[in-house]
Amino acid sequence: MIYKDNNINEAVNLLQQGEIIVYPTDTLYGFGVDATNSDAIMRLNKIKNRKQPYSIIVNSFDMLNKYVIMPNIKKFDLKKYFPGPYTLIFLKNKSNLSDLVSLDLNTVGVRIPNFSFPCDVVSKLDKPIITTSVNFHNSKPLRDIESIKNSFSNISIFESSKFVGEKLGSTIIDVSSNKFKILRKGSGKII
Repeated sequence: MIYKDNNINEAVNLLQQGEIIVYPTDTLYGFGVDATNSDAIMRLNKIKNRKQPYSIIVNSFDMLNKYVIMPNIKKFDLKKYFPGPYTLIFLKNKSNLSDLVSLDLNTVGVRIPNFSFPCDVVSKLDKPIITTSVNFHNSKPLRDIESIKNSFSNISIFESSKFVGEKLGSTIIDVSSNKFKILRKGSGKII
């Protein structure tokens, strides 16, 4: 089913039922599930044909602090990256995240997109959601609703008239140690 524009309540309802959704971000459309629901993440792994760590979306710095340990670097300014087209890899806090999010790693990737829909969903759900591009593992991300619908017809798609797809995903930066490392150049400028 395709939902037009801001259908936050329906997205939250589906996530609470353990469903997978497709939603717009400030970079690409993403697959999302409740990041605390292991069964939903296992179903997402089957659809994506992968078993690798996932990143999560949080809606605020307060929520971010529940899930990560902030780097101990004086000049580190989160406001340069969030909200925006960045995924930052942090050391993770003990939390209610499913073990399938990070697998055996002591880190977790986090986004706060500069796009209201996923942040509003996370606010109403009051939990992080998984964020990963809409594609099969090792394939290019699908960028238009028609392609997504044709490939994943059994998943609810939340379309936004405000979405302007980027050609790249988020820029991924590992901030889990004293030396930051760029893991992938994407839509976010290197700061």
